[in-house]
Amino acid sequence: MDEAQKSRLFELADLIAAVGRQITATKEGVLKETWSASDIAVMRYIDRNPGTSARAAADATQQTSSNFSRSLRGLEEKGRVRRETDPEDARRVRLYPTARAQENLRRLNDIWSDLLDGVVTDEDEVDAMIAMLRRLECGIAEKTRARR
Repeated sequence: MDEAQKSRLFELADLIAAVGRQITATKEGVLKETWSASDIAVMRYIDRNPGTSARAAADATQQTSSNFSRSLRGLEEKGRVRRETDPEDARRVRLYPTARAQENLRRLNDIWSDLLDGVVTDEDEVDAMIAMLRRLECGIAEKTRARR
């Protein structure tokens, strides 16, 4: 990779981080509690994959078992995640978001949608950005897993 490409990719990462910080800052006070980056990653995965196993969630969030367990316990204590025994195999546990977690997600949906409303107005542009960011998320996750 040449220096110009390196510089462009750094600027892209820096801008993504800056936008992420601005978006994240809008949730302060809305959720009325502190969320670590680990908690957010775990909750995001469980929200998108209800009924997942703890192992799958830990792998997907690329966390060590101790960090994942700490986040999961905290989310359970906050009433955000519930465990259910797998009906097909009592040795397995499935993770689900609670109604309280769904309410938080709904509030974030409202806040973040309002935040972006009018900033990006072209539907095709929004769809293209979503597709690009999904590719980035998946590609970075794959590279990170490969380095482990």
